[in-house]
Amino acid sequence: MAAAIRDPDPVVFFEHKSLYAVKGEVPDGEILDQLGVAKIVRPGTDATIVALALMVPRALAAAERLQAEHGVNCEVIDVRSLVPLDTQTILGSVARTHRLFTVEENPRLCGWGAEIVSIAADECFYDLDGPPVRITTPHIPLPSAEVLEDLAIPSVERITETVRKSLSA
Repeated sequence: MAAAIRDPDPVVFFEHKSLYAVKGEVPDGEILDQLGVAKIVRPGTDATIVALALMVPRALAAAERLQAEHGVNCEVIDVRSLVPLDTQTILGSVARTHRLFTVEENPRLCGWGAEIVSIAADECFYDLDGPPVRITTPHIPLPSAEVLEDLAIPSVERITETVRKSLSA
């Protein structure tokens, strides 16, 4: 948020309501990240999982489960900013892992994951060992009931299963 406030250009800053209750260590002093720079939150060698907001902790949990239960070592990237988009970090990871998964809570049609897959297809097609996979919500209006919303949004279990099945195919 500090980077958004200090930026001379207009910035739209979104906070995810489901992350308000998340607790963790916060370093002393001001944290000033650069806009448009993605962060590798978990290094890996077998696949790249790109996520944003609430999907980042779910992707991390899925990556830990994949490592513990199936020996699959996934790199997880927190996009953090869609415009500008840090394609260099994403494409560099795909070049190392040779597989790409995007996890978003948007419907499949016209989501940001589709744009990342399109960029990967254009820029590093020959680095891919399999088709990029988008893990999204179904193409339905997002339910407002919490239980139904949880069923629609990608879960740790669905991310884990999708990555496992794709890598074993």
